[in-house]
Amino acid sequence: MHTILLSGGSGLRLWPLSNGVRSKQFLKVLQRDKEDKLQSMIQRVWEQLNKCNLTKNSIVATTVTQVEAIRNQIGEEVSIVVEPSRRDTFPAIALSCVYLYSEKNAPLDEIVSVLPVDPYVENAFFEKVVSMEKVLNDSQADIALIGVEPTFPSEKYGYIVTDKSPVSGTYYNVDSFVEKPTINLAEELISNEALWNCGVFSFRLGYLINLLKEKGYPITYHELKKDYERLPKNSFDYEVLEKTNNIVAIPYKGYWKDLGTWNTLSEEVSSSIIGKGLIEKDVQNSNLFNELDIPVILMGLDNTVVAASPDGILVTSKEASPRIKNYVELIKEQPMYEEKEWGWIKILDHSYNPDKSEIFTKKLSIKPHNVTDSHSHSLRDETWIIVSGKGVITLNGEVNDFTPGDKFDIPKGTIHSLKATTAVELIEMQIGEIDSSDIYLENVEEGMIKN
Repeated sequence: MHTILLSGGSGLRLWPLSNGVRSKQFLKVLQRDKEDKLQSMIQRVWEQLNKCNLTKNSIVATTVTQVEAIRNQIGEEVSIVVEPSRRDTFPAIALSCVYLYSEKNAPLDEIVSVLPVDPYVENAFFEKVVSMEKVLNDSQADIALIGVEPTFPSEKYGYIVTDKSPVSGTYYNVDSFVEKPTINLAEELISNEALWNCGVFSFRLGYLINLLKEKGYPITYHELKKDYERLPKNSFDYEVLEKTNNIVAIPYKGYWKDLGTWNTLSEEVSSSIIGKGLIEKDVQNSNLFNELDIPVILMGLDNTVVAASPDGILVTSKEASPRIKNYVELIKEQPMYEEKEWGWIKILDHSYNPDKSEIFTKKLSIKPHNVTDSHSHSLRDETWIIVSGKGVITLNGEVNDFTPGDKFDIPKGTIHSLKATTAVELIEMQIGEIDSSDIYLENVEEGMIKN
């Protein structure tokens, strides 16, 4: 069995810690079992998959802005399918299946399981994922789903309506789907034993490959990438599930939660304070998430979330927190913090000279033994000031050792690279016309810095 992990969302409901570059699944706010170290949603799910021996044949479908964060958090060896553009779950799954078929030579009768990278579940959930292969073979269904037994009527989730007669006590035949019902309808669905649709399903690879053939899409990876914009910008549920008749559902009775909002995430963190700050002792059911280097103090506000990062500051009641997405979409600011495969970038300041040239000031953290690419810029000058760490900087072929306090001017056209011997932090000032495409690579290696 192959597993496709979907990691394309922007996670706007967890702003300001989450943004288009660092989505919610990369936030290190969850307690690791029996350890003090925090981990992210994707790291937690990857560990759970590994315990069921599913990581070897797993691939992650994502956008180009998330590739470095994925490799940084779960390893450089992970197979990644990069979408040319963000177009919802059906195109992402189609591209991943064509990759398995044409690049990995997976047979058409291979079982493919699809799941998001951020469910908060017990390990037993992934045992259900493993069981989907047998259920598909026993039932001869086109698609098998995992349906969570609801614990309360929710308007946020989709529901799977089954025939209520389990086959061999293992799975149900699916009659229909209901997407995000009203509370009254949700109560009625639960009384009729409907299941929450948690977005986990399996099918034979040939089922989707044949579907793409019928619709006239290429079934080779590179050709489909070229034609990616032709694929409908729809969910897999709408494009496939709702148009398929032979579907079965496996019920799951254990713990499952979508940690997509501050109110749900705050219920699963190990401490009410993550980062620098204090919460007044009489405050009830409030949480502080602070990524800034300055303290934040929360007083007199119960049932509140305060989240602070270089991207902004959010103060909200837990009940209102899901609505943040509506407001973040109005903010067009560049992300001020990006996690990279080699470390991270934090924008400290952005200003303009009287002549309208731009000044970007950034702080970069680079992991030990990382070698950046050799590159140059034609529109801007740069200055690097070493804050900490040791290594060498190469400027137009001249190798220079550096230690904390050293300063290097890098005029336009200078070919430059850095090799970190230890962990390195530096301040970078960019002056001129700041254009993300203004980078000319002399060579390309894994771990390169592009900023």
